Amino acid sequence: MIVKLDNIYKVYGESGTDTSVPALNDVSLTVDRGEYVAIMGPSGSGKSTLMNVIGCLDKPTSGTYYFEDKDVLKLKDRQMSDLRLHSIGFVFQSFYLMNEENAIENVALPLSYAGVPKKERERRAIEVLTKVGLADRVKFRPDQLSGGQKQRVAIARALVNNPKVLLADEPTGALDQKSGAAIMDLFQQLNDEGTTIIMITHDSNIASHAKKIYKIVDGQLFSGTDEQGVE
Repeated sequence: MIVKLDNIYKVYGESGTDTSVPALNDVSLTVDRGEYVAIMGPSGSGKSTLMNVIGCLDKPTSGTYYFEDKDVLKLKDRQMSDLRLHSIGFVFQSFYLMNEENAIENVALPLSYAGVPKKERERRAIEVLTKVGLADRVKFRPDQLSGGQKQRVAIARALVNNPKVLLADEPTGALDQKSGAAIMDLFQQLNDEGTTIIMITHDSNIASHAKKIYKIVDGQLFSGTDEQGVE
């Protein structure tokens, strides 16, 4: 087990009042090391809130969350930040690359935050860029790259700290079909090599690449095996 959520609730606003908005309703989820999991749901279903909780970007209103042996909800802000930096790699739909920096500099950014010396940062950045198929683009800036190449840079940045979990939010949402398929092939390769992947998506075709699929509906999580998502 690497991620274990039990009875997670998330309410925005003051619970029990007219202004409260329930986002997650009694969510329980266990992800083992090396799994490839997709969480599928439409806009407003709670999937982004769930991603933020798993990624330690937000805390639930109640419930328990263990990341390996760490009780995440008891961590202080600095400890949460350290967990995000060293254990979770994030891939977003919008890439979030720095336009004035080349691929090496973008990928090396998390290593800079971690205090890794410059020469080692560059070595590791080039190594992971090569792994995602961009050995010939390491000095290119984002405006010199295609959408698929930008996402590969973003994936390389997510991998450069050797995270225990790769958390991907709509990773093909900004890509054309061919580029999206190439990114899914890369995810499959990474999972085959042992990377744990949790992918958030609204697209059933993208979700089908995962080995385990869940559906989230009105803040409730179901196994994705029948029409209602209930196993």
